[in-house]
Amino acid sequence: MTWTLPEPMLTTPVADPGLPPGSAAEPKWDGYRAQLARWSGERVLLRSRQGTDMTAAFPEVRDAALAQLPNDTGLDGELVVWESGRLAFERLQQRLAHRSGAGARAAARTWPVHLVVFDILHLDGRDLTAWPYARRRAALERLFANAGLSTPFTLCPSTTDPATAREWLTWTSAGLEGLCFKRLAEPYRPGDRRGWSKYKVRATTDAIVGAFTGPANAPRTLLLGRHDHTGALRYTGRTTPLTREAAVSLAEVLAPAAGSHPWTGRRFSAGWGARDVLDVTLVQPAVVVEVAVDVARDGAGRWRHPVRLHRVRLDLSPRAVAPFGD
Repeated sequence: MTWTLPEPMLTTPVADPGLPPGSAAEPKWDGYRAQLARWSGERVLLRSRQGTDMTAAFPEVRDAALAQLPNDTGLDGELVVWESGRLAFERLQQRLAHRSGAGARAAARTWPVHLVVFDILHLDGRDLTAWPYARRRAALERLFANAGLSTPFTLCPSTTDPATAREWLTWTSAGLEGLCFKRLAEPYRPGDRRGWSKYKVRATTDAIVGAFTGPANAPRTLLLGRHDHTGALRYTGRTTPLTREAAVSLAEVLAPAAGSHPWTGRRFSAGWGARDVLDVTLVQPAVVVEVAVDVARDGAGRWRHPVRLHRVRLDLSPRAVAPFGD
């Protein structure tokens, strides 16, 4: 092996759904970001945005990589599961619970994944990351055509037509989140948040779980935070009451605080401007959740109103969450 996968190029949110000049638009899929490498000697790596090896959890992708991809190929894309005509993010979470062996094979038969490929990073011994997007896209389309790539590989649509991009926004009923915009002349910049942008139809954001209310086996609400620019975990707000299903799922992944916790000794009020103090249980600030929020904040940058839990993001680490105040 003479090459490695680069860090994934990242996106930054934008408020305008219009296609910028000199850019291409792609649908934004509701799944797990994943990079795939196929080396000679039948070595395959499927890894998450955070660098976690997911190869054993998705054996159908490994099998297809060995059967369909040329040696020394590196791809970037999104793992998705379709169920009843729409994207089912929760099934991906369940797939990761079966990380290897017979359990992973059984889960693959029940909830097979697709890898929606939107970029090519390496091909025929060449590093393509310095190529502009338009040239990489042409190489990716040739790979799909020449190698006859098929399930679980899917070529992500791409367009420079604003009308087509607007039409894709109507696919949200099938679970698409919005659009990604990529400048045609830009190379692949590993780890760069500024290069690509994303427009999301729904207003959601990520936060870190620092504590919860209610019993440990069925948390009632979550207390959320974000790290400020000094690394301190700052309180941002609390969720509305969790559904029973969400509470049970979170009980399985939240770990009690060990040692010093940044919120030790802190008292939390029941709401913005309220005097009642909550009885909370501190947890390891390691689990990321996605929540639906409004824009109202108090003077300290906290959300004034409780936020609604959208989903747990086991594919993200606290480092991926935007800083406090953003």
